[in-house]
Order: sequence, then structure tokens, then C-alpha cells
Amino acid sequence: MNKLSRRKFIENSGRLALFGAGLASLAASPLAAALRIFRESDGKAGLIFPGDDYSQYPEARYWLKADSRESCKSCHGTDEIAFADSYPHSSRPVKCLLCANQCIILKGERGKCRARYNDNGILRSLVYGRLVSANIDPIEKKPFYHFLPGALAFSVATTGCPLSCQFCQNWEISQASPEDFKTEYTPPERISAIAEYRKVPVIAYTYNEPTVFTEYMIDTTRKSKEKGLKNVLISCGFMGELPLKDMCENLDAIKIDLKGFSNDFYRNVCKADLEPVLRSIKTIARSGVHLEIVNLVVPTLNDSDKMMDELCKWVFNETGPDTPVHFTRFHPDYKLQNLPPTPPSTLEKARDIAFNNGLHFPYVGNIPGHPGNNTLCPECGKTVIERNGFFIKGVKLTDGKCNFCQSPVYGVWK
Repeated sequence: MNKLSRRKFIENSGRLALFGAGLASLAASPLAAALRIFRESDGKAGLIFPGDDYSQYPEARYWLKADSRESCKSCHGTDEIAFADSYPHSSRPVKCLLCANQCIILKGERGKCRARYNDNGILRSLVYGRLVSANIDPIEKKPFYHFLPGALAFSVATTGCPLSCQFCQNWEISQASPEDFKTEYTPPERISAIAEYRKVPVIAYTYNEPTVFTEYMIDTTRKSKEKGLKNVLISCGFMGELPLKDMCENLDAIKIDLKGFSNDFYRNVCKADLEPVLRSIKTIARSGVHLEIVNLVVPTLNDSDKMMDELCKWVFNETGPDTPVHFTRFHPDYKLQNLPPTPPSTLEKARDIAFNNGLHFPYVGNIPGHPGNNTLCPECGKTVIERNGFFIKGVKLTDGKCNFCQSPVYGVWK
């Protein structure tokens, strides 16, 4: 386990020349020469956002063409298509299978996430390699508390999200369109090279909803694994089943934001549905990929004792008692600036409810220095990892076992 000190974090962050307009500043920096900038032979790499020439964007992977019989079945009843192999459509619609919205996108239009475009019957990704944010973060910021504590994560993001959460803290990019930013194309190889150069062992896909750049994420994971790097996803969990299957085959850890345990909350506050998120969580748990869950507790909207109790019971029964669950503090942002921050007592009660329902690792989040940030041994109750904010103050684990009682503690520790 690598313990992250403040000095180490500041030194690594300070070396990262990745700002300005997306990653454009990197192209002219000395770091770029040291890493070797990977360019595609067709000359398209490195262009600022190509604009209206959509042929320059790569074809997406998870979609159905309107002229296929399989696609017809997804929109029409069997009786409507029984006597024809296909139906011509002047609007050349496609069905996107990337997220649970399953958008039907007409020619010249985009899906709800704004990141995918129907180019005359071909669905294209407008965000493949078009990063608008990159940073080196502590892994605890994601938050992951049971996956390589103290490690640094090279975090990347594009624009776009299939949800429209009223409390989103990254709404400037999640609710933006790709053309809102001038971005240089960044090949998957460059992400691996930067992480390796900075000696950062983890690449994190985060900030916006990474599902919208699934193709790029998977290509990057495959390149980075060749260098021995780990890959983690921070997601709302609203992805389609096939993309999630590919994610589970390539990622090392996934954190899902379970935003509430109510369909009404999801529909009214997030413009989405709860069931696809629960389906994703169960799929990840069965896959063996390391899973952690975050519940942002918003005063008056999803903070009732009943909802917390139902959420904890569901996690215990569906993913098991060792699943870390983070109850994090809401701060007024975006369209919910009228609500107050979550009282610490509400988060403490949620943590108590989780313990009472048999969960071993519930946490209080977004309150630095709170004892609810610490990891306790589920057998003897002693503190085995002490934290202050994103930084680790002490570790009492040896080879994944509690130093006090020698019981194993669930996690990926090295």
C-alpha cells in the first residue's frame, strides 16, 4: 500500500502541464516531447474540434441501424414487420444502445447526452479522445477507500452525461456539448504515456459521465494494461448492458453513484430511472470487479430514514456486506442552491443505519477529519486506516489483514 502524503500529491500535481483549453497546452510543452506525441497517419489527430464535418468523428460501437430487421423489432411490434425484411426511413434513424435512455436519433440530431450524432444513418462519437479536463487526484477523492489507498489517479473527462441531475457539481462539462470547448485530439496511447511518465499507477475516468466516451475508455484501458496500469470508473451506473459487459472485462474498479433509492427522486431530480442503476450495480458485483457505492445525501429529497434503510438492505442482499458505501455531504450547486448543506448528523445516522443492516464499511463523506472517514476492522472494530480528507494518516493493515486481530479486511490493497 502506497501512503499518499500532501507533499507527494502537490509535487505530482504541480508537474502536470495539462490545462488551458482541454489538453491543448500539452502539445507545445516540453512534456509532450518527452512523451512522444502519438499521431494518426491520416492527419486528423491533433485538430481542434472539427466542427460540422462529422465524417471526421469515429463511428460509435453500441447502436442499431434503422434498416436492420433487428432494429425494426426494437421499435415496432411483430405484426407490423412480419412481411418485410426492412423499412426505408428518409430520416435514417438509429437507436443508441450506450445508456439506458436507448435514444432513437434521427438524421442530423444527437442523443440526450449530446455526445453522439446521427451522421446520415451512422452514429458517431463526438467525444472520442476529446478531453476537456485532466488532473492528478488522490484515489480517495473518487472516492475509493478500499482500492489501492494512498495511490494517485490520472483523471480524465470529456463533456456529456445521459442524466440531468439538479445538484451536479460538474455541470459545466457534464451538461455541455463537445463544441463548447476547443480540444485537441488525445489518442489513448498518450494517456498511458502521461500516467507512466508521472509514475501514477491508476487512470480514472471521471468528472462527467464516462459512459458517453465508453469506446475511448475501453481503448485506453487496453493500452494502459500493457504498461501495468490500473483503470477505474466513476459512474452514475446508467449504462446499457453490452457496454457495461465490456467495461467489466477491462476495468479494475467501478464506483457507482446510487443517487437515491426512489424512482420519484430519479425522475424528478435526475431525469432518469432507478432500475437501470440497480441492474448495473448487480452486474458489477457479479462480475468480480471491485465495487464501491456513493449516496449523495440531499436534504429533504433523499435523506429519510426509510429510504436509507431500504438502500442499505438492498446493498446487503444484492452485493454483500463488504461493499463500501459512502454517504456524502451535499453542497448547494447548479439548480439546487436553495438547499442547505447536509447536516453531519444526517450522515452519521445513515452510517448507523448501514451498520445496523449488516454493512461492514459505511462511510461519512465530504466532511474532512470526521471519524466516519476511517476504515474499521469488521471483526474487532479497531481503526485500520485513518484518513483526514483525501490523505491517509495511518495504516494498520498487513497483507490485507488487521494488525490487531489478524482478520482479513476486504479490499484491493496492493
